[in-house]
Amino acid sequence: MRHRVAGRRLGRDSEHRLAMRRNLVASLFEHETVSTTIEKAKEVKPFAEKLITLAKKGTLPARRRAISMLGNRAIVTEEDGKVTKQGTVVGKLFSELGPRYLDRNGGYTRIIRLSLKRLGDNGQLVLLQLLGEDEKPAPKEKKTKKGSSKKAKKAVAVEEVVEAEPVEEAAVDDKPEETTEESQEDKQQ
Repeated sequence: MRHRVAGRRLGRDSEHRLAMRRNLVASLFEHETVSTTIEKAKEVKPFAEKLITLAKKGTLPARRRAISMLGNRAIVTEEDGKVTKQGTVVGKLFSELGPRYLDRNGGYTRIIRLSLKRLGDNGQLVLLQLLGEDEKPAPKEKKTKKGSSKKAKKAVAVEEVVEAEPVEEAAVDDKPEETTEESQEDKQQ
């Protein structure tokens, strides 16, 4: 029995799980989006967020700790048959991703379910993505008493209706102006 044993086995031994987690997170940092199964994504998400939190510190000990946890895989691209090195995963983590999330207190990744199933074992596929710079966290409402937020939402809805009514009245006021112009033309004749 596995009472109070954290984590998923994922059909692998411990060394294979560690290697899979490192490779998946390195690919996530390199490409900023990865397609995988829901179980792997849920297992990898906390690891990726801990590394981004280390990158936000930006210190040398934090960089060394990230290298020990993740490894320092090179980012390479192939152009015209030539393989060129673009940098390292940890370098990108500390130079681009860490500063991107300085004003964010967690929640750097998201899991988007896809309608596709994996052909071999019918596993649920998802996209594991890093959030972009333009996506800000939604402000949370503070609740003081039970039901107070419902009353506030109703009050906002009533205010929107009240603001919408004068716009409708302005449209009605346009018609009498046309009739007054017609009556002025009749007076001139």
